[in-house]
Amino acid sequence: MAESRLARWGRLAVRRRRAVLGGWVVGLAVLGAVVAGFGGQLANEFKIPGVDSQRAYDLLAARFPSQSGDTAQVVVRADAGVADPAVRARVDALLAEVAALPQVTGVVSPYDNPAAVSADGRIAYATVQYGVPASDLPLAEIETLTGLIDRAGGNGLTVEAGGQVVAQGEFVPPGESTLIAIAAAVVVLLIAFGSLVAMGLPILTALIGLGAGFAGVFLSARFLDIADFTPAIASMIGLGVGIDYALFVVTRYREGLAEGLSVEAAVGRAVDTAGRAVIFAGGVVVIALLGLFAVGIPFVAAFGAASAIVVAFSVLVAVTLLPALLGFAGTGIDRLRVPGLRRLAGGGQPVGGRLARRIQARPLGYAISAAALLLLLAAPLLDIQLGFADNGSNPTSFHTRRAYDLLSEGFGPGFNGPLVVAVEQEGGGALDQAALGGLTEALRGAEGIASVSPATLNQAGDTAVISVIPTTSPQDTATEATIRRLRDDVIDGATAGTGLAAYVGGATATFIDLGDKTGERTPLFFAIVVGLSFLLLAAVFRSVVIALKAALMNLLSIGAAYGVIVAVFQWGWGASLLGVEETAPIAPFLPMFLFSILFGLSMDYEVFLLSRIREFYVRGRATHDAVADGLSATARVITAAAAIMVVVFLSFVFTDDQISKQFGLGLAVAVLVDATVVRLILVPATMELLGEWNWWFPSWLDRLVPRLNIEGGSHAPEPLPAGSPGD
Repeated sequence: MAESRLARWGRLAVRRRRAVLGGWVVGLAVLGAVVAGFGGQLANEFKIPGVDSQRAYDLLAARFPSQSGDTAQVVVRADAGVADPAVRARVDALLAEVAALPQVTGVVSPYDNPAAVSADGRIAYATVQYGVPASDLPLAEIETLTGLIDRAGGNGLTVEAGGQVVAQGEFVPPGESTLIAIAAAVVVLLIAFGSLVAMGLPILTALIGLGAGFAGVFLSARFLDIADFTPAIASMIGLGVGIDYALFVVTRYREGLAEGLSVEAAVGRAVDTAGRAVIFAGGVVVIALLGLFAVGIPFVAAFGAASAIVVAFSVLVAVTLLPALLGFAGTGIDRLRVPGLRRLAGGGQPVGGRLARRIQARPLGYAISAAALLLLLAAPLLDIQLGFADNGSNPTSFHTRRAYDLLSEGFGPGFNGPLVVAVEQEGGGALDQAALGGLTEALRGAEGIASVSPATLNQAGDTAVISVIPTTSPQDTATEATIRRLRDDVIDGATAGTGLAAYVGGATATFIDLGDKTGERTPLFFAIVVGLSFLLLAAVFRSVVIALKAALMNLLSIGAAYGVIVAVFQWGWGASLLGVEETAPIAPFLPMFLFSILFGLSMDYEVFLLSRIREFYVRGRATHDAVADGLSATARVITAAAAIMVVVFLSFVFTDDQISKQFGLGLAVAVLVDATVVRLILVPATMELLGEWNWWFPSWLDRLVPRLNIEGGSHAPEPLPAGSPGD
């Protein structure tokens, strides 16, 4: 058999391992220097072209910049009442210090705004206006504000801080969760390999890939609006795929050594087989993530690009740096064995083959049971409510949560989600004051509105902003109905024939627009990802049935993940076990993000399992035996890889960030059911039922679809000797 380019590269990487390692060291140093000089900043604003809330933001940014920046709120509660002279002196002194902070353009004291004092006189708030968005503020400036707040309370006075500015400062980047994930992965790898050396290589390469990927993310942030939650999600993905890809390569290398191959030959074969599958699987993940560009929302596309960068670096490390490191490890890959783990890691007969034979004896029963379980887990998806969790879902350790509770107590739940109505005169020019007054009165009389501030005009008199407080909380479905009523009925009726144009903005309105926009594009996005994946799998396995079956099974496992997320975060089932204090809707972009990630990751296991099954099939095994042999050869490594993914993803469930929690649980559940219920039960059961139909591929399609080789070598695998075992 002629040696492929990948095999030759693997051999070369072993022979030139010092040069390969040195090249990576230099490359990482250069990449770090470039990021330090040209890297961008993360953003926490969501630009959604063509929607009402974006028009409101753009109008205020252009004509009313003092109102386009974000705000903070200083909330006080006084047992003696905020009008008490001693309390007022303390509050005035605090607000004077706040007003002197950098980037603060103004502070509206509750003593100058009677509406900012609760009916019982014990709770009040001051509005702190910043001249820039919260994402543009250095963390040190936000911490200076919260430091003043922390020192101001006591002796009957409670002081808290809320608003977008403070929320930006409470964002926690991945750190502790990443360390927990790495520690858990170490345990799983020790059980899988029983050796510190074999365990250390996947961890090391995953961290290198993650570091390089993060550098790429921050460099791309100079050109893309990458959301501030992206690093947390990207670190989940990077660690999971980085460790898994290295695990597959290291496992195939150890198999080669066990068969008596030299170090160079074993590395060459590992790169040519497992490495080839890694390239294909990683490519599917990247394609799925880049499919987010079809949604047409900049920050969604930026998330897909950033995550794809991390995955691409993980693949690059696995097929370039890892072969050189295996060359350094040589035959000592199993050195430094951990006492007690040797038998667990390598002893005993493969259970995959025995499991496959048991399933093949009753394939219909196993197929129905597995499908029923997946459908049961997915059932809560029918009740999914998309929206954003407000600060009332934050932990009580957060300033924003405590401020939220005080404001809800004093002014009602809707106060925490004010709407901003931006008004301009169509065609330009000064606003019609009579028409503006009529619009304000119409807003006050609308159903679901608690209060409306007088219109505030800019200096030129051509733009106004009106603050509208709903009666319900930001994440309440009634608030969404109120916003739609304002846009479709109240504002249209009040501005008809006046020449005024009014746009409803604010965080709550923005999230609703985001949900609408993603909902419009979701079917197109799903069709692109599923369609491309189907074509790739059909090209690789030369089978329409396998490609179609893989797509359907992936949809089932993803649906199960969605269902569990709804049950926990929306219904509250077991929420306290995960540190979720309040139920909340599901982030509107989460279904698309999860779909792109999980569809790609599911293909990883599909590729690694089916490539071995097909390898045995083309070497002369009947489908019945090829399935058992393929499962026997891959069950252990797929189980270990899935266990690593699950523990990595679950570690992010215990962060304080609600979005990271939802992502972590969804990813963990999907990988768990995909690697167990789907790959170990549903795949062998359905393949047994389909028999030779598994490999159906019309001749006309065979001529049209290009051939993609992921088994290794430039020719088909050689037939197995008669009666030889598949494992």
